[in-house]
Amino acid sequence: MRVGFRMILEAQPDITVVADVPDGLTALETARRLRPDVCLLDIRMPGLDGLEVTRQLAGPDVADPIAVVVITMFDDDEYVDTALQHGASGFLLKDCGPALLVEAVRAAVRGDALVAPQVTVRLLRHFRLRPQARTTVPVEELTERENDVVRAVARGLTNQEIAGELFVAVSTVKTHLGAAQAKLGVRNRVEVASWAWRTGLVDA
Repeated sequence: MRVGFRMILEAQPDITVVADVPDGLTALETARRLRPDVCLLDIRMPGLDGLEVTRQLAGPDVADPIAVVVITMFDDDEYVDTALQHGASGFLLKDCGPALLVEAVRAAVRGDALVAPQVTVRLLRHFRLRPQARTTVPVEELTERENDVVRAVARGLTNQEIAGELFVAVSTVKTHLGAAQAKLGVRNRVEVASWAWRTGLVDA
């Protein structure tokens, strides 16, 4: 599986694979040493599982996080939820196909998030059914425009798509999203989306 993923990624002119390791402990050490733009992690790895590696590389307490995309054959709500709460920038199933794998890596580099379409709807419903769980109270109330951007992020729109929908510049979207993240105390789009669903800001 790793060989296949490596071949797919190295075939892209803008992607270089800097390491390929067989277990979680080596993945953690290698990522900290090489500081890649993105790490692809399996949930089940010898030594240290992918969820714990994700937490140590991208979790809320990490001062200088590395973007992580989790790839697994286990399509399970709790795995997805835990991976995203631990800071993962994406979650894919192993049968996702080459195009989605490449796009997930590129999205992570851009600071966006990509969750496999097979799990997105159920994951968002999962968030919606648990609005009281780990819900962050903003340090300052979001403005109307910030709420518009947060709703769009929760629906899975990219910055470009949000800009088109709201008739504003992409830079304006980034400004509003950055302000919302600061008020919510979160660091990426996935955490913004999960907050929006948990609090009911997005109508199911």
